[in-house]
Amino acid sequence: MTEQRYLEIAAELRRRIVDGELAPGAKVPSTRRVAAEWGVATATAAKALAALSQEGLVRAEPRSGTVVAGARPAAKGRTRPPGLSQERIVRTAITIADEEGLSALSMRGVAARLGVAGMAPYRYVAGRDELVVLMADAAFGERGYPARPPAGWRERLELAGRTMWSLYRRHPWLAQLSPITRPLPLPNLATHAEQALTALDGHGLSAAAMCDLHVLFFSYVQGVAVHLERERHAAGTSGLTEEEWMTAQAPGHAAMLSSGRFPVFARVLATLESEGYDLDLDELFELGLRSLLDGIALKLENAPTPRAG
Repeated sequence: MTEQRYLEIAAELRRRIVDGELAPGAKVPSTRRVAAEWGVATATAAKALAALSQEGLVRAEPRSGTVVAGARPAAKGRTRPPGLSQERIVRTAITIADEEGLSALSMRGVAARLGVAGMAPYRYVAGRDELVVLMADAAFGERGYPARPPAGWRERLELAGRTMWSLYRRHPWLAQLSPITRPLPLPNLATHAEQALTALDGHGLSAAAMCDLHVLFFSYVQGVAVHLERERHAAGTSGLTEEEWMTAQAPGHAAMLSSGRFPVFARVLATLESEGYDLDLDELFELGLRSLLDGIALKLENAPTPRAG
């Protein structure tokens, strides 16, 4: 409930700024005033103001408190910038996330890339959180499934897994979104879930068992895909390629392995080094996919036989 309240407060204050009710340089209601106006705790009020600050809509001014930042927004009722649309904003944001990662995404960055005023995107998207949801739904919708899917359950799951993998490959930031315990209500993501659940349907599994296998299946794909974005981030922040980073870690690994505490680990690494080995995420994904489907096959073989009619 507290989470919802602070988002509602931030949304209302954001609207006042975008509509020009709070002009650039104008004082934003203080934490105490926000708490009194909305009947919430001061911590909730502070969280709402912090969210606006992170979006670059407000800033702290010495001796003045929190004020509206940026150039003057368009007046209420003014025509939206020509050529600008929600779809164009979303596609631009996807391009930024693809190139620089999700952490680099901001509403002001999108506006700058589009060449419009910093506040212009807010007339189409409420804020960064909503933008990310729209981006994710658009990205998951870039690949679909044939009207006549493969006949076998394994072939259907293979198609679903490889389709999702291709989307994560195209948009690595997708794997960084909400945890499986808090799924986003995205219609285009549900399309992929429908493909997997349809493959598992009709094999005598309970609804709970179907859900567990579906979550396990997509968690595997996402779990491997997480490393796509992490590697890119590591390369960007360290300035080292994967090979250069491994070379820099060599002394530490050598000391650890020469301790005698990890004999099998040491032997395997020595063999890999002599024979040559590169960790390929695409090959690892395929290996894991086959292994997971082998396990699901055993589960389906032991499931109760569906009753006829």
